[in-house]
Amino acid sequence: MAQQSFVHLNDLFSRNEKPIVGVIGVGDIGQGIASSIATAKFPLVVFDIKTEAAELFSDVADVADDLADLGSRSDIVIVAVVNDEQVKSVLIGPGAVLDSMEEGVVVIVSTISPEAVHALALATAGTGVAVIDCGVSGGAASAKRGELISMVGGDHGVIELVTPVLNAFSSLVVEMGPLGSGLLAKLARNVVQYGSWLAAYEGQRLAETGGIDLEKLAQVIRASDAKIGGATTLMIRPSTEPFDEVTQPELVEYMKSTVAIAQKDLAAAIQAANAFGVDLPGAELTHANCHEIFGVSVKEK
Repeated sequence: MAQQSFVHLNDLFSRNEKPIVGVIGVGDIGQGIASSIATAKFPLVVFDIKTEAAELFSDVADVADDLADLGSRSDIVIVAVVNDEQVKSVLIGPGAVLDSMEEGVVVIVSTISPEAVHALALATAGTGVAVIDCGVSGGAASAKRGELISMVGGDHGVIELVTPVLNAFSSLVVEMGPLGSGLLAKLARNVVQYGSWLAAYEGQRLAETGGIDLEKLAQVIRASDAKIGGATTLMIRPSTEPFDEVTQPELVEYMKSTVAIAQKDLAAAIQAANAFGVDLPGAELTHANCHEIFGVSVKEK
């Protein structure tokens, strides 16, 4: 596919003018994104299937009559709806955004599958519209403050072109790689988050069964995490392959001793849980996979 030239966008930036940004979906995240973009003084057009939600922006933005209206008036369109099907429906088909948008960039912040992003990008092939994906983290409050963490995937030149808009609603923008990488990074981040919440839930079940005040447990865990780190503590290697025993012998020995301690501690927790009649499947899985988690090879016997 030929590289888009973005004549109009480049012309705007060369004159130090701001592109018109369209936001589709002004729910929890989209509302904050739109507010942050308005605060940054970008010309703004909004659309939401719930007219009353879009009308909340009437003082700071133009409220589009429909999707085609927004597409025809926007240089950059941010899609903040819920799922794959909704993203597809607002972009593709008669009366949708791509039916009227002649040139520009579509930024998908909805958490959808990377496969869906590629399919949508294919629909723009040969047009003046490019698609990038932008996984966001931080929640509605961060969106409203312009402090989302944005993980972006797509063509580097396109990302560079829209970065001023991304900066308007982000405290951190990280280019993750080619198209689909931004949302894949968001999904990976969610695996870490939800997995850590499973561990927290299992820890609470064990403590509660033993009569421990859960508020006190949370207090000591927060204080401990502040000193030794939380879920990202072991995310220190560039690959999930084991550490190299030849080039990093001291680190490997340290990790081996840590594995022994972790397995001992987890075995004691599982034993205590069994005595209480409490199942800790997450803890059992962690116990069984400590070597992989800590980056230590398991030598075959």
